[in-house]
Amino acid sequence: MVQRAAPADSAQKLQRLTAAVNSVFVSKPRVVTLTAATLLARGHLLIEDVPGIGKTLLGVALARSVDASFRRIQFTNDLLPSDILGLSVFSQKETQFEFKPGPIFSHVVLADEINRSTPKTQSALLEAMNDRQVTIDGKTHVLPEPFLVIATQNPVEYHGTYPLPEAQLDRFLMRLRIGYPSAEDAKRILKEKDLSSQLQELRPALSKEDVLELQAQADAVHVSEELLDYIVRVADATRTGKPFTLGLSPRGAQAVCRAARAYALISGRDYCVPDDIKAVAAPVIAHRVVLDSSLYGVAKTLEAEEAVESVLAAVRSP
Repeated sequence: MVQRAAPADSAQKLQRLTAAVNSVFVSKPRVVTLTAATLLARGHLLIEDVPGIGKTLLGVALARSVDASFRRIQFTNDLLPSDILGLSVFSQKETQFEFKPGPIFSHVVLADEINRSTPKTQSALLEAMNDRQVTIDGKTHVLPEPFLVIATQNPVEYHGTYPLPEAQLDRFLMRLRIGYPSAEDAKRILKEKDLSSQLQELRPALSKEDVLELQAQADAVHVSEELLDYIVRVADATRTGKPFTLGLSPRGAQAVCRAARAYALISGRDYCVPDDIKAVAAPVIAHRVVLDSSLYGVAKTLEAEEAVESVLAAVRSP
């Protein structure tokens, strides 16, 4: 296969998208790039960090940068599954039950502070995120395309949180940490005008048709046999070596491949290189593996990311 650059119009569209998000989300261009890659890979994004870092800002900025329907759900401990999915209501006029769709029936859904709701409510998202459909009273309702869930959560050691189970974590293509800004960027943030006003002024950079087209192009990005073997070796290393007690599943390896394709397209190529896999490996793998560790919360997240980086350093790349 001839390796070449991605189409110029695709590169321009992706530049518009990342520029729009970066205009309000200061100082973290890599986080924005990985967020855009999640969208192109048809995945879902979990943003985990301490309060006040800009998790919700990033989610809203991406949602407003795409000209599609957007709903924000504030997760609390009294939120019910029907508050998310919808419910059937009896119609006196029609003398039958009618389905009233919930906020999940949007193109972009921001699940804000998802780990403040109970496990029962968290599990309501499983079918929607995995199969892009919702089953209510035995009837299946298909969700719109494109469909993206951006969830934010505070570290589990904070009060009033419920840890996400492994099955729920696995539905997220990537888990990102934002981190504190540099001194220069922190000063710039202080100089900026009110962020809520900036978000209101933010104009869509892409239509939903643009997103679907870019997703199709990401699917077509070439991954060589050597790179597929590399992904397999990385996955095997998490299953056999320390400090892992539960390694990367085959579905997790597929997620690495999908994310690498999207990252390559954002980088302006229609083929993958080893650096694409290395760039997405920690965000895609770290929340899917279990370590033999007594650490908890943020420390455990950091340890998992460091373990993945150690695997990348040890496994020979093409």
